[in-house]
Amino acid sequence: MATRFAAGRVPIDRIDVSAYRIPTDFSESDGTFEWTETTLVVVEATAGEVRGLGYSYAADAAARLIRERLARSVEGGDAMAVAGSWSEMVRAVRNLGRPGIASTAIAAVDNALWDLKARLLDLPLVTLLGAVRDGVPAYASGGFTSYSIPQLQKQLGGWIAEGFSRVKMKVGRHPAADLDRVRAAREAIGPGPELFVDANGAYGRKEALAMAEAFAEFGVTWFEEPVSSDDLEGLRLLRDRAPAGMAIAAGEYGYDLPYFARMLEAGAVDILQADATRCGGITGFLQTGPLCDARSMPLSAHTAPSLHTHPCCALARTVHVEYFYDHARIERMLFDGAISPSGGMLKPDLSRPGLGLELKRADAEKYAV
Repeated sequence: MATRFAAGRVPIDRIDVSAYRIPTDFSESDGTFEWTETTLVVVEATAGEVRGLGYSYAADAAARLIRERLARSVEGGDAMAVAGSWSEMVRAVRNLGRPGIASTAIAAVDNALWDLKARLLDLPLVTLLGAVRDGVPAYASGGFTSYSIPQLQKQLGGWIAEGFSRVKMKVGRHPAADLDRVRAAREAIGPGPELFVDANGAYGRKEALAMAEAFAEFGVTWFEEPVSSDDLEGLRLLRDRAPAGMAIAAGEYGYDLPYFARMLEAGAVDILQADATRCGGITGFLQTGPLCDARSMPLSAHTAPSLHTHPCCALARTVHVEYFYDHARIERMLFDGAISPSGGMLKPDLSRPGLGLELKRADAEKYAV
């Protein structure tokens, strides 16, 4: 496969950014939050005649930060040295605060730079990173607390019919109704598939312990954020006392490596979650790999399935990717080449360089912020 550049330094000519606000197809909620729209921040990084594409799910303030500060910190840098550009961006936000908006902005640029490098080399990103598997299991995720029981059953049951063997639903907004909803979910998916629940930190410690025992009767094998992810002692309590066979998971709100290190040092989770749209991009996501290796800790990617498939196939500890309903829907709407599951697996398209995505500009324009 021929490369697109002569050996040596390849200057980054330009960073362009756009933001799109896409309405949900139904009012959505989880245990602690309600929403009716999702904002996608898209970055395009250009070197010569080659353009890379990356994105994050973030506030449109991230686009402004990229435009006003991060772009100039990487323009003129070497497209082959993504780690160097990442470090420059981290330095550029020192006085702004790394967690939160700044980290999601870095993520969008970093993801575009990895895509650009792979395209310059005319390689799929997973090949550049070094594959350890040809595909990664996915679990289908939705089951919002705003859904009626018939809606919940239709969505989860439909995913099983499509070939998924794991599905996740939201709990915690109305605790008194949660057992009925979990029972209905189990009825819809049958006895074999795995059932995950996500409370988004809605429960207190004692309530979460009681819920864990009750959920176990319906074969729940994953309890995500049973208490706030800031409550490391509470997560550790749940991990120690949850029924056998039920994993405690958290980490989606990790914006930097020290966050993940603290969570693992506290023994707070059975499975660590990380999100390349929040934790500083693919560079930050890859940094969680050695942490998990050192502790024999499974790693699960949070949302953004088309973005996570390539790096997850390059990390040995990855157990699955979240095929989140909102993001899968948006990626199909706005990107040509969005990765679709087959038999509950996500596989990179090795016929396309980089992440294999192209922005559908005409389709995206009506959502532009």
